[in-house]
Amino acid sequence: METSRKQKLIWRLAKNDFKKRYAGSYLGALWALAQPLITVGMYYIVFGRIFPNQRQSGDVPFVLFLTAGLVPWFFFTEALTYGTNALLDYNYLVKKVVFDVNVLPLIKVIAAVFIHAFFAIILIVLGMVYDIMPSVYTLQIPYYSFCLFMLVLGICYLTSSVVVFFRDLSQIINILLQLGMWATPIMWDMDALTNETVKTLIKINPLVYVVRGYRDAIYGKECFNGSLVYTLYFWVVTALIFLAGRVLFRRLKPHFADVL
Repeated sequence: METSRKQKLIWRLAKNDFKKRYAGSYLGALWALAQPLITVGMYYIVFGRIFPNQRQSGDVPFVLFLTAGLVPWFFFTEALTYGTNALLDYNYLVKKVVFDVNVLPLIKVIAAVFIHAFFAIILIVLGMVYDIMPSVYTLQIPYYSFCLFMLVLGICYLTSSVVVFFRDLSQIINILLQLGMWATPIMWDMDALTNETVKTLIKINPLVYVVRGYRDAIYGKECFNGSLVYTLYFWVVTALIFLAGRVLFRRLKPHFADVL
């Protein structure tokens, strides 16, 4: 019964958190859709029309190639940005002795799932527009979404516990996200790289596993990036990040209320 009440509380807080972001605006949650759609459109015009030779996506329509990379990236950036500030946003709950602050980063990440689910559907529909029908491979999207969910949640436990004591971390993360977008093969095709050493170094980034997984699920027609070893690598890295985040969060938790 206690577990059921906790789950209902988390779900209710996640929905309220999502609604609160756009409270008072005329368009409400539509603003959450506007920025990603404009971003996709802008990159498509620049790299797909104005400078078409500056990218490679094989025989796949560039807008589909681009969207398949941006959909998981948008989820990652939104979840990390809001999850990092979870304790700051809910400081009044942190100061309550009876409230379990462990769920706060989780609430922020769940709130980011709502928009992500919408864009995942848009991605599938976009594939159908280009005559790429859903198949058994499309079922991998929930799996890769779960991969991304666990990865970003682990990172959020780390960042949310540190930002309480070091507020500049939020700005540092914003800069790192800008760099990370170009370090991750979102707008460029990693298969076009000829240097295997560089390609291996890029694949150290666990987000590469997720981005390539989304593309395989839509048009690549491949399971688990074609490599069980890489899948194992991703989950080992994610587990280590998650464990480190939970340990740090637990150790710093007694001091949160004092600082906030």
